[in-house]
Amino acid sequence: MELSVYNIKGEDTGRKVTLSDSVFGIEPNDHAIYLDVKQYLANRRQGTHKSKERSELSGSTRKLGRQKGGGGARRGDINSPVLVGGARVFGPTPRDYSFKLNKKVKQLARRSAWTYKAQNEGIIVVENFAFEAPKTKEYIAMTDNLKISDKKSLIILSEVNKNVYLSARNLQNSQVLSPSDLNTYRIMDAKCIVLTESALADVENNLKA
Repeated sequence: MELSVYNIKGEDTGRKVTLSDSVFGIEPNDHAIYLDVKQYLANRRQGTHKSKERSELSGSTRKLGRQKGGGGARRGDINSPVLVGGARVFGPTPRDYSFKLNKKVKQLARRSAWTYKAQNEGIIVVENFAFEAPKTKEYIAMTDNLKISDKKSLIILSEVNKNVYLSARNLQNSQVLSPSDLNTYRIMDAKCIVLTESALADVENNLKA
């Protein structure tokens, strides 16, 4: 697949780049995408949830009523889960949600995600650029020129320019990343992805089989 190269003014430079079929033209694997996204979201969970168990509540351990013949459920002390204010049965405890995923599965997931973006015309290639100073107005003008201001966008630079990053920091629907920070979740979450020419080369080198 060939894509035209634009500048940040939205003008066609007349040059074209060819997307690698091994990265942008494979048979997408939906299950691999699911596993990679699931792992990313699981790794972000703190897992610090906790409710008190029966032994952790303050209260007398005296048995409140006889074991049988009371006409209701059996219960022991005041902390019994069957009583209002009692402990919670099988409540949440701190745990680690992260899990292992093979490197080849993650690579397949990312190539699948890139293939979907290419199929849906969600990739724009621009010339390498940088801002001399952090200016959100200049960044917004660039997104307007590329006609992506109303879309959730992801700008990928081979080396993240601090001024470009600061210019986009306050914008809710736009994010600036380097190829090393990319993952399947970020690729699938963005409606449109803008790659500089050098960033495109880095992505292909990282994911070529």
